Amino acid sequence: MFAEDADNTLWTSGGGAVVGWLNTRQFLETGDAVAAQGWTPLILDTNGNGVRDEGYVQPEEAADAARDTRIVAGLYAVAPAADGSVWGSTLDYPGAVLRIVPGADPSTTALTEIYELPVYADGNAIEGFSPRGMDIDRNGVVWAALSSGHMASFDRRKCTGPLNGPTATGQHCPEGWTFYPEPLPQFKNLDQPGSSEGSYYTWVDQHNTFGLGNNTPINTGNQSGALLVLDDGEWVRLTVPYPLGFYTKWMDGRIDDPAAGWKGRGLWATLSSRAPFHMETGPGTTSKVYHFQMRPDPLAR
Repeated sequence: MFAEDADNTLWTSGGGAVVGWLNTRQFLETGDAVAAQGWTPLILDTNGNGVRDEGYVQPEEAADAARDTRIVAGLYAVAPAADGSVWGSTLDYPGAVLRIVPGADPSTTALTEIYELPVYADGNAIEGFSPRGMDIDRNGVVWAALSSGHMASFDRRKCTGPLNGPTATGQHCPEGWTFYPEPLPQFKNLDQPGSSEGSYYTWVDQHNTFGLGNNTPINTGNQSGALLVLDDGEWVRLTVPYPLGFYTKWMDGRIDDPAAGWKGRGLWATLSSRAPFHMETGPGTTSKVYHFQMRPDPLAR
């Protein structure tokens, strides 16, 4: 995902114990891929002095409140924010989102904050758990698809305690989380919050490319044959009619003509099934590109 900086930095997920990036301005000017790329370990400011210190505690070492701490929490999704920070989701249970502040020289100055999904004292999730893909809105609020059948938001501005220091190890801001069960029933005989939906990714329409407003979060409704839009706390289902089939892992928005109203804007997604020939439309069925547009009323032309 590209950051909004002078270098048009491309931040990457999937780095495992580190997060990496490519300075695309430098690469395009010089062609030197080695010099244009970099990476950083994920370091918590455990001693709370606001800077990254050398000699940080390694993952296999005992905690030390006087030293910073390196964590291993590979990013599944990555999303640069408007304030220059970079957010990502990390899997497992209960899962977490991370905030990385690159600093002047990210390889040596980047600091990380980690915010886990809240759990009770016995380790059971308070509501949702295990984020997958996520995105961020223009206000710095994270939106994530959860394996528990929720869309969740995390708003760092709601945190009441310290955001760094020896107590900021993940479970220090439960008040930042809000959970929205997706509009499908829960699994039979399962008595816990959530739903049977299995969304893969959340994408945020930061610039109102669809027509429901800026910062509208949308989940890939993989069990619903739809895109699931959270519009001011209410679900809007953009359903692809049966039997066409719809299973997507990503989407994007585009405004082709700002003066053309709803006709000049829309969402784009692909059919991401690995076996489209098994769909009801039969052998020979290939993947498709879908264009979603929102009419102001059903008879709008």
